[in-house]
Amino acid sequence: MSVKEVPEEYLSGYAEILAEVGRTGRRLTRDEVEGRRALGEQAAESGHGLRALVIRHLAATRVAWPRTTSPESVLAAVEQAIDAFAGGYERAQRLAVRKEEAARREFIDDLLYGRSDPGRLAQRAERFGLRLAHAHAVAVAAGPEPYDDTHPVTRSVEAALLSRFGDRRILLTTKDGRLICVVPADQEEVVRYFAKQAHAATDGGRAAIGRPHPGAGGVVRSYEEALNALDLADRIGLDDPVLHAADLLVFPVLARDREAMADLVDSALGPLQQARGGAQPLLDTLHAYFDAGCVAAQAARTLRLSVRALTYRLERIHRLTGSDPTDPQHRYMLQTAAIGARLLDWPAKEL
Repeated sequence: MSVKEVPEEYLSGYAEILAEVGRTGRRLTRDEVEGRRALGEQAAESGHGLRALVIRHLAATRVAWPRTTSPESVLAAVEQAIDAFAGGYERAQRLAVRKEEAARREFIDDLLYGRSDPGRLAQRAERFGLRLAHAHAVAVAAGPEPYDDTHPVTRSVEAALLSRFGDRRILLTTKDGRLICVVPADQEEVVRYFAKQAHAATDGGRAAIGRPHPGAGGVVRSYEEALNALDLADRIGLDDPVLHAADLLVFPVLARDREAMADLVDSALGPLQQARGGAQPLLDTLHAYFDAGCVAAQAARTLRLSVRALTYRLERIHRLTGSDPTDPQHRYMLQTAAIGARLLDWPAKEL
């Protein structure tokens, strides 16, 4: 904004103050200082730039410079007046930022919890770069410490996303100490990149990506899927740095009927408790074997056993349970029971 575009109203009384100071050598009174601050606030609220306002004050100073035997007093008054004006301007700016942050936080809460009217929420979403008529996916990242919008980790991930993708209607925020990224469904590369950057920035944290869903309710659903994926990973010991809710759909299905799942675990795996050392070592063997795609050599490396020792354990499981992990006809039941054991934290907890 040029100097000419700054309205005279923001210089109201300035020339008179300088004239009075030139005659008396006094400093600005408290009322005069507050008046300059109030004008600074008004200028900020009207959207004028501080640089242009300061230049306009300096130009007015040249025009209104009084005849005086104490130029130092006039310079001190100029400094005092401009400082008060800038202070008011900055105060208004801080207030505007706080209001904007509060509005953004309220929107984030309403968006992720689905608490607002969908039509009004969609209108508010436009302000933050989202078009809720389209499908969106939500990614959530958690690390060893909680994060807020000003945390260096949040800033680092945000800078990486902006550098790579620019302004692509990406919403990056935090909620309950976690990093949240909401992106349009057709920008899968963005959410994958977010997960990668969040994993690195959080020093080995974990990210989960919900499935894309349409509408404002779809954002809530995708967010909940990502949260559930993180919770599930903690419960059953998944160590993948990036989780996809679409890959974990079987687990919620299995967990819906706890009584039936507990019965399956007890029937299929309960006999493992008869083994020397209890059920846990043999259950770990099943987990490693199934996680390795039933490849004995890979499972043995995971458990730091020889293939022969692993084979012995599998045979021991067969003898105790009557089900052979290497037999495709028995494998599904044992694997489902092993998943159930993870979900129910068995044998650490009783069924």
